[in-house]
Amino acid sequence: MFYHDSKLQYKVRVEKPNPAFANMLQQAIGGIEGEIRVCLQYLFQAWGARGPKKYRDMLMETGTEEMAHIEMLATAVALNLEGAPVSLQEEMANDSIIGAVMGGMNPRHVISSGLCAMAVDSNGVPFNGSWVVGSGNLAADMYANVMAESTGRVLATRLWQATDDPGMKDFLSFLIARDTMHQNQWLAVLEELGDLEGMHPIPNSFPQDKEQQEYSYSFISTHVEGKPATDGRWTQGPSMDGKSEFTYDRAQPVGGEPNLGKADPRAFGQKEQL
Repeated sequence: MFYHDSKLQYKVRVEKPNPAFANMLQQAIGGIEGEIRVCLQYLFQAWGARGPKKYRDMLMETGTEEMAHIEMLATAVALNLEGAPVSLQEEMANDSIIGAVMGGMNPRHVISSGLCAMAVDSNGVPFNGSWVVGSGNLAADMYANVMAESTGRVLATRLWQATDDPGMKDFLSFLIARDTMHQNQWLAVLEELGDLEGMHPIPNSFPQDKEQQEYSYSFISTHVEGKPATDGRWTQGPSMDGKSEFTYDRAQPVGGEPNLGKADPRAFGQKEQL
């Protein structure tokens, strides 16, 4: 069950409405780095959680908070669209090239939403649910969450840099701060789950003696001109999980040439194939 408070989580104010910036904010709503993604990601992970209850509760808390972030961003989009032209005639009166494509705004903010936010990215592409990661493996999900918050924070800092509106900078600085916390939050779960040796490789429940172990810790180079500049921590020394040693090996084709059967007449290939 969810409850709603009529007040925003943090203040959202716009001193100079900017329809072009409203369109940029859409990425933070419906883009792959956006708040709809992390909101649904944390909630689906929570709804499918089968481990200790504290992890489910924490995911529920944070996923619900992300709803508040979507609400604030939608408010910011609407405020930035206030005063935007609602007809091409208004723009054509000011600029013969239709106001440089309506001043950089998204036309769908007029024709689809009536100067409101939408569940789309900055290109107008609808949110894609396939971006939501909920694997049922707590460690794998936490790494996915760190990545999601990291790219979300990158986006928020770029949006902060892209505006000179004091209200928007203040609001975005709040989102950036929450991304800082959430990154640390998911890393804290990984620390609590155990050290690298105990947790990796993920899933740690699969017996490693059933994998082709001669390839388990080999950096395979596919470079054709001698040894490339890929030497690093990942090519030598103890593996990160402490279970073996990294090696550097040249790629070798050991699978032989593929040998497919003749074309099936029912697949309607060319008769030369048959």
